[in-house]
Amino acid sequence: MDWFSWSVNILLFVNLVLAIFLIFNERRDAGSTWAWLLILFFLPIIGFLLYLFLGRQMKQENFYRLTREEQAYHSGHIHTQLMQLDSPDNKAKLKIHTSSKYDSLAAMNLRGSKALLSFHNRISLLHDGNQKFNKMMEDMQQARTEINIQYFIIKRDPLGRKLLDILTEKAREGVKVRILYDGIGSMHLKSSDFEELASYKGEVRVFFPSLFKYINLRINNRNHRKLCVIDGKIGYIGGFNVGTEYLGEAEKFGYWRDTHLRLEGDAVYQIQERFIMDWHYAGSGRPDPEEWFEFAPHAIEDTAAVQIVASGPNSRTEHLKNAMIHMILRAEHRIYIQTPYFIPDQSFIDACKMALLSGVELHIMIPGKKDHPFVMWASWSFLGELLDYGAQAYLYDGGFLHAKTLVIDGEASTVGTTNLDARSFRLNFEVNAIVYNNKLALELESLFETDAAQCRMLTKDIYNRRAWHIKAREGFARLLSPIL
Repeated sequence: MDWFSWSVNILLFVNLVLAIFLIFNERRDAGSTWAWLLILFFLPIIGFLLYLFLGRQMKQENFYRLTREEQAYHSGHIHTQLMQLDSPDNKAKLKIHTSSKYDSLAAMNLRGSKALLSFHNRISLLHDGNQKFNKMMEDMQQARTEINIQYFIIKRDPLGRKLLDILTEKAREGVKVRILYDGIGSMHLKSSDFEELASYKGEVRVFFPSLFKYINLRINNRNHRKLCVIDGKIGYIGGFNVGTEYLGEAEKFGYWRDTHLRLEGDAVYQIQERFIMDWHYAGSGRPDPEEWFEFAPHAIEDTAAVQIVASGPNSRTEHLKNAMIHMILRAEHRIYIQTPYFIPDQSFIDACKMALLSGVELHIMIPGKKDHPFVMWASWSFLGELLDYGAQAYLYDGGFLHAKTLVIDGEASTVGTTNLDARSFRLNFEVNAIVYNNKLALELESLFETDAAQCRMLTKDIYNRRAWHIKAREGFARLLSPIL
């Protein structure tokens, strides 16, 4: 037997061992397991290489290496809030914003994602790229102590350079500046881009950096979060990345329709804490105890209740997916969903079906133009399934829809980085604000209705008349949906 045949036999044996490992050791859902088994058996050598880069899981009980003191600090606050949720005084306080029907959702987020509930917050809804970046840069220019930003994508284009120029100027003034970006999402950034910032003691870190430019062993586990915290008093969270295409200047996408929140108040503490954990993980260091436990005082009297819920591949529980399912099952009248990718798992689809069968209106909006063909075909497949139950599906033609929002009964809503797909539910590091506030929920509903004026309806009749080759594409894309 020559060396080539010997090598192939070894790879096939490793492929078999890996398949057995997938079935008996890794705790995956059945759909994901079958998808990987199909890849391994139909593409035995290529499939093994794909698994090395795309398939490995990273469950860890203490991923962020928190000390016992830090864990005790969190546990104490969570325990206190859980007791408060059971007390009459706090139930009345939460009811001011929405309804006590969301107490169980707040408790689940506390237990699962350790997402503290805050009440004194002021929230502004931002839905246009120029609007969002103009406001954020204006806030940055007013910074006095520190600016922390974290983005999946920061591009080396005019918007990226403008942002970096502002941050460099603030660092020159003595403001503490920290930038955290994802190693794959922002792969085109260079260390030379930050030389001037670094000369003024600005700091930059990369989450899961690549070994070489295009080789990254964690390519399938990206930090998809988009956060900004200014002076510990103002926080930004939502779907916009940094680049001129998010201002609507890319011919491929046209107008970029996204959603972001600007927050002031207690919730900013949780956004800051989320940044600090990712920042120190990226630096393999330990947080300063004073930085961890002390935050800037504020005097916000607005009473919007908020939880900052995070999820990622380091957790065995899909916190954000569970929170959204819980919201859907709590709905009594109407649900509005906007997402660029609608490739949910069976538990999410079943929750939508139960809501529809209970008489709840379900409105879902996705982009009308393709971003990724496989994703579009899979999305249509899942939408078609819900059309049979009475869902109303909208295809946005006003540009590219990238908003990630869910609104329930004009009472509770969530805005953040999470797409409705397996990648966001299981593979990426994501973060959402869950807001128990009628004002924001009604604003998001109104925004949905405004967007609907630029949509085509996907009806059962249109869906059923699609060509056979489109049906075939949808079927194949749906088969791969657990790993898209």
